[in-house]
Amino acid sequence: MTTVIDCHPTAAKPAPDFEALKSKQHAAWSSGDYARIGVTLQIVGEELAEAMDLRAGQKVLDIAAGNGNVTLAAARRWCDVTSTDYVESLLAHGRQRAETEGLRIDFRVADAEHLPFEDGSFDAVVSTFGAMFSPSQNSTASEMLRVCKPGGKIGLANWTPDGFIGQMFRVIGKYLPPPTGVKSPALWGTRVWMDQAFDAAASGIVAKPRMFNFRYYSPQHFLAIFRENYGPLLKAFEALDASGQEALASDILALIGEMNLASDGTMVVPGEYLEVVVTRR
Repeated sequence: MTTVIDCHPTAAKPAPDFEALKSKQHAAWSSGDYARIGVTLQIVGEELAEAMDLRAGQKVLDIAAGNGNVTLAAARRWCDVTSTDYVESLLAHGRQRAETEGLRIDFRVADAEHLPFEDGSFDAVVSTFGAMFSPSQNSTASEMLRVCKPGGKIGLANWTPDGFIGQMFRVIGKYLPPPTGVKSPALWGTRVWMDQAFDAAASGIVAKPRMFNFRYYSPQHFLAIFRENYGPLLKAFEALDASGQEALASDILALIGEMNLASDGTMVVPGEYLEVVVTRR
């Protein structure tokens, strides 16, 4: 079944308080230890760097970099990388990884909706599973376009609405409905919204569905790791009473059961994401 997301709602909705929402998101992403999950996604950053054909010496900006998967991928290709996030603790993990590999990277605390860089400062702007969670999505897309030089590229990896993570967020939404007036992060995983956000300033957009396989000892192992370390899920469980927590856990395990390719007790669940490369006009 395909989920249709209305990118052009007709009914007037109250304007969300983006700053208040951003504060809550900051608290969520600062909780737990996202780096334990982020490092498992490294292959996505490597594949995005290849899809963008990053070249040595190019100036690359990673937005909402988390623990630095695309940051490291670009630096390994001898790019001049600036890695940004609005959560300092996440940047600290990226910094530690870079130091271990001997990579020279500029790490800066920065808000994806208000980037502290001049127009056209970068040859490439990237984000994997980061920019899509910004409250003001239009502002973030506009900032990415602004700081990317003409002829440069914007590279994204975004979870799709009907992929595993998109469906997990729908499960969470049954227990904790999203704030009124805020667009779903999963919009970034649709070609419709990519065109809406970037087409007017682009000479080309290439969008390809890809799969990342979530591999864990068991469904219960996945749930334990995400419940303890993935900010949005950690906060969801914290907000529920015991019966609500039990029901949410049961629904997530049921979702995994529907999608699990493994038959040996382990977990191998394909998570669809949209890999996007935008060429700036």
